[in-house]
Amino acid sequence: MIARVKMTEITANAVKQLQEKHGELFFFQSGGCCEGSQPLLYEKGSFYVGSRDVLLGNVNGCDYYMSPTEFKYWQYTELTIDAVPGVGVGGFSLESTIGLTFVTKSRLFTEEELVELNKLENSIAKI
Repeated sequence: MIARVKMTEITANAVKQLQEKHGELFFFQSGGCCEGSQPLLYEKGSFYVGSRDVLLGNVNGCDYYMSPTEFKYWQYTELTIDAVPGVGVGGFSLESTIGLTFVTKSRLFTEEELVELNKLENSIAKI
């Protein structure tokens, strides 16, 4: 199955550490002013996604949402969330508490992957 979002091992380890401390978590990538399009990690219940926000998938137990306007730019790409040393602009995301910041790496889906994704998303929409 083709995933829209993945994470590196260092990110998975950071997320696991933060889940142990904070419980259920989720990602949101807004494309907003302060953090740009940096993926932000929140505790469930501390931030509410909008009814139009797009659920890209679930990685390591964390739902990954994106604003619809941001999704227009990223819909043809596979996202890989990586963690690097430092604190992102503003430090709004939980990984900043352990000295990391999440970054998005991407690659364009192949034509074959896009066809498969379209089939999958159409079958989900019918449920």
